[in-house]
Amino acid sequence: MRAPWEHRLAVSRRYGSSHPIRPAELQGCGLDLRHVSGARGSRVLSGRWIATHEAQVKTLLSVAFFEIGTHGQVHAHLPALDVDHQRAEISRPVTMLEKRFDRRGLLFRPPYGEYDDTTVEVARTLGLRFILWNVVSGDPDPRLSPERMLEDLKTRLRGGSIVVFHANGKGLHTRAVVEDLSQELLKRGLQPVTVTALLDRCNVSSDHAPLPGNH
Repeated sequence: MRAPWEHRLAVSRRYGSSHPIRPAELQGCGLDLRHVSGARGSRVLSGRWIATHEAQVKTLLSVAFFEIGTHGQVHAHLPALDVDHQRAEISRPVTMLEKRFDRRGLLFRPPYGEYDDTTVEVARTLGLRFILWNVVSGDPDPRLSPERMLEDLKTRLRGGSIVVFHANGKGLHTRAVVEDLSQELLKRGLQPVTVTALLDRCNVSSDHAPLPGNH
């Protein structure tokens, strides 16, 4: 029997900079892939980005097969903060999405992948699903060519992977790599899904009974 995630992987894109994003950049980070069957993905937004990109946030929220999560308010190093400051950092973008856009993000990805037990507990008490990743695209690195990025991703991606791209103006070759990668996934029979869909499948047994735990 195949594991339920064997032919699925999640694509996550980070929006966490105050850098203004032009429409072409927003398209290059996934919005131009609507014609690709199953081109689903998850976006994690920082509070600072949400506050300064209202039009782009509305566009992201209008795409039915994108899901939205959050990434903290200012990309802080969370383990260096006490519980109250961690709660404020994590909760502010969640509250902003609810108040300004009537949407609740259910995912939380810690900046830099840094967290401690307090981080996990705060996310849990806020009703957020704590997520990480296992494949980094490398798209902010100016030394990486799109060809090298794509070859590295081909080697590392497999069913159940969560891969990170950046959509904050720093992803130098994101558009080209995402477009080429989408074709590679189709050839390999891998279906892009949201992080939530991937985790839900991972927590379902062969008789579809939910399993406890979802980190």
